[in-house]
Amino acid sequence: MKLIRIIITLTLAMSSGAVWAEDWPEWGGGPGRNMASDAKNIPLSFGMGKTKDGRRQIDMSTTRNVKWAITLGSQTYGNPVVSDGKIIVGTNDAILSDKRLTRTRGGLVICCDAKTGKTLWQLAVPRYVIKERGFYMDQMNLGICNSATIEGDRAYLVTGRGEILCLDMNGQSDGNDGPFQDEGKFIVASGRPAAKLNKSDADIIWRYDMVTQLPVRPHDAVSCAALICGDFIYVGTSNGPDLSHINLPYPDAPSFIALNKKTGKLAAVDDEKIGRRMLHGQWSSPAMGKVGDKTLIFYGAGDGLLYAFEPLSKSPEGDKPATLKKVWSYDCNPHDYRFDAQGKKRLYQRLTGPARNKVRRNGPSEIIATPVFHNNRVYVATGHDPNHGTGDGMLSCVDAATGKKVWDSRKIERSLSTCSIYNGLLYIADYSGSVHCFDADTGKRYWIHHTDPQFEKHPYRPTSPLWSSTFAVDGKVYLGTQRKEMWIFKASKKKKIFNKIKLLDNMSSTPVTAGGVLYVNTGRYLYAVQAETKPSDN
Repeated sequence: MKLIRIIITLTLAMSSGAVWAEDWPEWGGGPGRNMASDAKNIPLSFGMGKTKDGRRQIDMSTTRNVKWAITLGSQTYGNPVVSDGKIIVGTNDAILSDKRLTRTRGGLVICCDAKTGKTLWQLAVPRYVIKERGFYMDQMNLGICNSATIEGDRAYLVTGRGEILCLDMNGQSDGNDGPFQDEGKFIVASGRPAAKLNKSDADIIWRYDMVTQLPVRPHDAVSCAALICGDFIYVGTSNGPDLSHINLPYPDAPSFIALNKKTGKLAAVDDEKIGRRMLHGQWSSPAMGKVGDKTLIFYGAGDGLLYAFEPLSKSPEGDKPATLKKVWSYDCNPHDYRFDAQGKKRLYQRLTGPARNKVRRNGPSEIIATPVFHNNRVYVATGHDPNHGTGDGMLSCVDAATGKKVWDSRKIERSLSTCSIYNGLLYIADYSGSVHCFDADTGKRYWIHHTDPQFEKHPYRPTSPLWSSTFAVDGKVYLGTQRKEMWIFKASKKKKIFNKIKLLDNMSSTPVTAGGVLYVNTGRYLYAVQAETKPSDN
């Protein structure tokens, strides 16, 4: 019976784009990437607590409806993932206290116990300089800014250094497995002697370095949650321009690749020459869905196009990688976003500093959000690097089989956020600070709410920018903001605000559920939130 339930669950995941399960093992919960769950009894109210004596540790006696809370780095962007009682979350190394290691403004991966929050193992990812090209990776101290993908006893993760890692979920507790045996050297800063490993260290099975092996040149950040399909994992390379924001060191480098998940060997690359049409960076994650009898992989690229590729059926012969076969592509930017009334090409606007708070400049946008596969359709929004200000966005619904438009809406601003589809309604946030509710079938917008109280007064300078995605569960829609707030709306055609919870710091990630627990990670903390068991005045 257990096997039958697993098969049914996987079938539903492939057909609807949502995973209804006790675990949340990857970005979006499943390959469709829909930010929704059928979990029940998720709390409407919880207290984040206070820190102890000015320190960063949470005083649990001051929290409400919180099982446990752990301290993260100074910035956290990726979501936690949960599988078989273990949680993996990525952050930066601001909390690194291991005497063997040195903080380098790099990344940190933490695996903890889902019941207690106790750390089981961790992996320091020191920042390094590619000397021959003279640039730092992750110069903004973002650390690990995407989610891991867990399958069985393996986790796949893209680091801020442009590496793809396969990690043993048991860490070093059961020995150093796999062909990669240099963890002691990996976790220390460049030029320092290798560290002596212990059982609290991570176990890297294999490592693939996109920066040196492809090669590519990521811009600002490396971000992509790996997608598993059969024997392969699919990853965006984050290839982009150098610090000039104009020159692409590797314009013909692949934007989307596949690796053998068992060996880490490069299996396939795209041949779409996306770099030649690059607007800015590439930070989207792939999604997957089954349309009829065909499985397709969907990827939002830095040229503003949504692509559908066929997954690999087998490993290529020899050392040369195969070419990923494109099934269709769809331009998510309408013609007038790319060209003015005289037919002149609009430039990609790169407003930075004070200018982005004073002027609204429009033009084409790349895709940063993750496409969502649901009921044979793909939904995705366009957006800019948030450093470049506000502007017109576009929400598109595309037929997954043909790549033809079903509907689109210009009623949203540029967005970084992945949508959630729940009971026929689509919820999505945009960078300006607004959350929207659309009909998933028709594109009709039912309501909009501005989380930014100054939106009307300062439309070009959001005080509550939204980096997070909406999360729909238990008849509610959760959304965290940069204003240190979590909004909870009723999941319905009529706007209703259930609650607004004050957080200790800003939130750039999205809450998820697993095993009846709501996991909320802000920039500096990860909370395990449970339903209230008794009345409280806290």
